[in-house]
Amino acid sequence: MARTSTPPPTLTAGALRVIALGGLGEIGRNMTVFEHEGKLLVVDCGVLFPEEHQPGVDVILPDWTWMRDRLDDVVAVVLTHGHEDHIGGVPYLLRERADIPVIGSRLTLSLLAAKLVEHRITPVTVEVKEGQRLARGPFDLEFLAVNHSIPDSLAVAIRTAAGLVLHTGDFKMDQFPLDGRITDLRGFARLGEEGVDLFLVDSTNADVPGFTTSERDLAPAIDEVFRTTPRRVIVSSFASHVHRIQQVLDAAHAHGRKVAFVGRSMVRNMGVATELGYLKVPDGLVVDIKRMDRMQPHLVTLVCTGSQGEPMAALSRMAGGDHSIQVEEGDTVLLASSLIPGNENAIYRVINGLTDRGANVVHKGNAKVHVSGHASAGELVYCYNIVQPSNVLPVHGEARHLRANAELAVRTGVDRDRVPIAANGHVVDLQDGRARITGKVEIHNVYVDGQTVGGVTEASLAQRRTLGEEGVITVVAIVDIDSRRLAEPPDFIAHGFEHDASTFAPAIPAIEKALVGANERGVTDFEELERLIAREVQNWAYRTHRRRPVVIPVVVEA
Repeated sequence: MARTSTPPPTLTAGALRVIALGGLGEIGRNMTVFEHEGKLLVVDCGVLFPEEHQPGVDVILPDWTWMRDRLDDVVAVVLTHGHEDHIGGVPYLLRERADIPVIGSRLTLSLLAAKLVEHRITPVTVEVKEGQRLARGPFDLEFLAVNHSIPDSLAVAIRTAAGLVLHTGDFKMDQFPLDGRITDLRGFARLGEEGVDLFLVDSTNADVPGFTTSERDLAPAIDEVFRTTPRRVIVSSFASHVHRIQQVLDAAHAHGRKVAFVGRSMVRNMGVATELGYLKVPDGLVVDIKRMDRMQPHLVTLVCTGSQGEPMAALSRMAGGDHSIQVEEGDTVLLASSLIPGNENAIYRVINGLTDRGANVVHKGNAKVHVSGHASAGELVYCYNIVQPSNVLPVHGEARHLRANAELAVRTGVDRDRVPIAANGHVVDLQDGRARITGKVEIHNVYVDGQTVGGVTEASLAQRRTLGEEGVITVVAIVDIDSRRLAEPPDFIAHGFEHDASTFAPAIPAIEKALVGANERGVTDFEELERLIAREVQNWAYRTHRRRPVVIPVVVEA
């Protein structure tokens, strides 16, 4: 379908509107809003983690500006599972309206509740499980079990007067899952018989042929790491990857090692998973990190965060030698997670840092220690043939994933005109059994920087990059306001810019020339003089050093 940048029309009575406020064209910050009969239903509200060109940013939120003045119309937020890219934005949404009902499975809501403690928010929650059905406003919701890389994941069927929608959430079709909980294909087929008018499908692995490997197939490679490592095993994983942590605990127990969790989010999430029974921990296996200092290295296993190269995470700090845990010769570091697109440089920087310290680094690229939590092309085709939807909307993925998923749907017989390929902000209306892109709402990145939400802009990020890459020069110029001449040579204070006492002497004639020109034009405004000085110093720095530093001019009247 053709893309459009026009504002959407007024929603026709009886129609259903779908707007992705995040998660399309990217891996993260998933949030989809359904509008029907004047009410809004939100499915997921996650975060996106920053890339290297976004310095100082903690996370990136979905942009719900479009619905901010309609928060009272939101009947519920449905969470499909407990990963950060699906629940991480909920605290910020609840800051704006704390009593929005949040619907999810037991583990998902427990992980969210633990996060909300830090935000001092007590949510209104509704716990559901597979097979359950409930109504919220004009939306009739049914929940189905799906298999993913975290327990208790759900797909959601949404029945409205406009038609039946099935949203897979993140899923795969592991036939031998660690927890024995398989994707409910019988439920998918039953809904297909009822008639699925719009199928929202996880696209992450749509360009990967075949079927995703079973989690159980990783056991030999993980066991090999524990069997052959002479010193400590340090495992890095997502803090919510309960299945993978279970495999690590089982291997550690089998080889007589103790385990300590490192990092606040890892300790918190594994505590929740253990308390609820999703993580099975043998008695005495997990110990406090302080005990590890007194144990023989070959009896130690550490489980930490930082598998995506996040600068402040435990593993990155270990790689840089900036952590209380010092990686040493003979240690093995196991990266037990996927490589999220955009994080490649950061991850390889961590791998190189760990290797330089003598560690053996085992990761997906050199051993079978991770499988994806998402359905590959063969599984997606299987689902299309079972469900036989009238319309398909690929979700959750970068542009290449969305298009690959669309092609799979078309190859199984869905009319190409009924497979809109949308981007964040695109409005998809389901009316009279057809799904079409009818407009677009404006979407921006919403940056969280410490306690500030939305205060960081693209312009301020550009300035941060310049500060980090090009440096900053402060110029203090004492000017005779009558003659617009320098009363004495200016002072230069520089950071991130190699210089000595004579470095900036050649820039002074350019400043003097600019002030002469200002005098001839009758310029007396201090701000204008500061702009002139900044421009001349920037031009000089580029001509001389091929650098574009931030220049902060300060003009003082003599």
